[in-house]
Amino acid sequence: MKIIEIPAAEADRLLPLLQDLHALHAEHQPERHVPAPGSSDLAAWLQDWLQQDNVFALAAESPQGALLGYLIYELQDRPALPVRAAEKRAMLHHISVTEAWRRMGVGKALVEAMKTRALAEGATVIAATYAPFNSASAALMQGMGMEPVLTVAEWRA
Repeated sequence: MKIIEIPAAEADRLLPLLQDLHALHAEHQPERHVPAPGSSDLAAWLQDWLQQDNVFALAAESPQGALLGYLIYELQDRPALPVRAAEKRAMLHHISVTEAWRRMGVGKALVEAMKTRALAEGATVIAATYAPFNSASAALMQGMGMEPVLTVAEWRA
């Protein structure tokens, strides 16, 4: 397995994993997520997102070229506020691993690669969000030394 960067022009390679991740969220939080977005809409959105200068996709690739998992993160320059020091944050937005490769270190390898890259770019904070139902993501983040610091609650009409 090797970790590669997926450029915006190849965003469609991430679609099967993104669709699996989205289906999990739509199942558990149907009020927040469109049940089955079209592949072309997802591909266009993903390509636009990855074209941003501060958004990156990393993937774990098998020797045969199959994607075993991916993550998307964003480098955020957060200016100082009266209540918080300035920081450069690496925000992990998505992570998904093919079901057959879960619990085999793929997610850990992806997060380690993201952390190495982010620190080389000057990041001082590595952060992630995950849904309360996603115990696998919670365990991965905790295993990587990240602890919850904030809970977000919502009400929807």
